[in-house]
Amino acid sequence: MKGGEIVQKKIWELKQLASDPGTLDMYVYGNVQGDSYDYWSGQDIVSETSANFFKEELAKYKDIKSINVYMNSYGGSVFEAMSIRNQLKRHTATVTGIVDGFAASAGSFILTGCDVVKMYSNTTQMLHNMLNVVVGNSTQLRKAADDMDIMMKGNRQAYLEKAGDKLTEEKLIEIMDNETWLTAEQCLGYGLCDEVIAEEVNLDNAKQIVQQMNISMQQQIDHNKELVMLLKEFVTVPEIVKIVPKEVPVQLTNMQKLKAALKIKNTEE
Repeated sequence: MKGGEIVQKKIWELKQLASDPGTLDMYVYGNVQGDSYDYWSGQDIVSETSANFFKEELAKYKDIKSINVYMNSYGGSVFEAMSIRNQLKRHTATVTGIVDGFAASAGSFILTGCDVVKMYSNTTQMLHNMLNVVVGNSTQLRKAADDMDIMMKGNRQAYLEKAGDKLTEEKLIEIMDNETWLTAEQCLGYGLCDEVIAEEVNLDNAKQIVQQMNISMQQQIDHNKELVMLLKEFVTVPEIVKIVPKEVPVQLTNMQKLKAALKIKNTEE
């Protein structure tokens, strides 16, 4: 913890090779996510797996000529992954992505920013549509769905740019709609990787990540359910003004009101 902020352990490492100072190794092993807020403790959570953290770390190695991105991730925030991907795209170094286990969801998205992608023969990528949790009235919910459709067009473009003429948008939509796991050979056929490494890698760590993914997803679902129930409770209380401090503007969203109310609750406890 730093200054009242929770710091999440980073899942990637940037290592400059002693034998080749012009090469940087980046290990993406686990969940990719930005800064967040702990509603129960009232603390900001500073993530070291964010795009901003990656940007700050990458800035320390300005003269790097090549970057190796080792991937074993079930994904995370597409917003963070999009920025990381674009940072890799515009970097002057030659970027090589190497799949060590799973490159799922946002993990596969980051790979589209690599100049060359290599996969061991027993590794996989998983592509699917964006997921989101939305609270609001019917108009807000419809708008959220429309917004996600627009964002998905941009997401698909990243995959299509990587794939070239090996993958049509119609086929990509089908793959994403079905939340498809692709073998290394399938990724090669679709242009999502450029080389299949004949040897296999030990996937014990990758299997542990999948188990963690299942637990984390269930925890997130449970957490979101609790937040929704709390939000319903707070926004339906007739005397909401007693919960939200006077200095909180009326035009704040329900989620902002919930955040403010939870801060008061934690302070009182």
